[in-house]
Amino acid sequence: MSATPTDVKFDALPDLRRPGVGVVKSSVWRMGTPERQRAAVEAIAEAWGSRDWPDVGLLSYSVYTGTDGDALLHYSQWESEAAYQDFFRRFRDGRNAEIDAAVPGIERVGLHSYELYRSGGPRPGDPRTPGCIVIVDVEFEGPDPERQRAWVDAVFEALDTDPDLPPGGISAHFHASLDGTRVLNYAEWESERAHIDALAAGSDGVGSKTPQWARVHDHPGVTGGGVTRYLPALTVTPAS
Repeated sequence: MSATPTDVKFDALPDLRRPGVGVVKSSVWRMGTPERQRAAVEAIAEAWGSRDWPDVGLLSYSVYTGTDGDALLHYSQWESEAAYQDFFRRFRDGRNAEIDAAVPGIERVGLHSYELYRSGGPRPGDPRTPGCIVIVDVEFEGPDPERQRAWVDAVFEALDTDPDLPPGGISAHFHASLDGTRVLNYAEWESERAHIDALAAGSDGVGSKTPQWARVHDHPGVTGGGVTRYLPALTVTPAS
């Protein structure tokens, strides 16, 4: 059986609605400076592009540079948890060793496993291309899958009833962690400036001052979270 080459596309985004995704892995690398961010992206492209695709149930792997000049977000789609574990055993160390040799001192934090729960947008025929990815992390006090989904459903109710949503948002994809303790919203925006302007115009976040948004902000069991803006760096997939 012939090996499959790896296709590296810079500034590309994954298909969030790709069929066959059983689990999503997300993590962050702390790089310290924009120069180290760029060097790490180049090292990742080389480490993956110089090797054949690991045929273990990995569907796509994407990297994003934080606009804070520090973070690198990693977002990968897998057929199953078993597929990820197979990759971890057989392929991960060689790639990471090459990247670490090129950019020493990477701090790897917060690997979490998710499933995509609900998506909203883009509207049919929307021609806009996302220029910024906004990651909203929400943490809950202890595992409770029903509470995770109730919070996401409350967000959709608030979005659907908001009289004045900001114009720069394109789509939102809500992921529930498999351990029941957190939600990740992968939101596509026209640009970093569009999201900054939306925050400045909103009452608490990007929403209007409505009872529905108040229920989101005061939802029982939410203990923390954060918002980080990212720019697309690269996506790798098996070459077609």
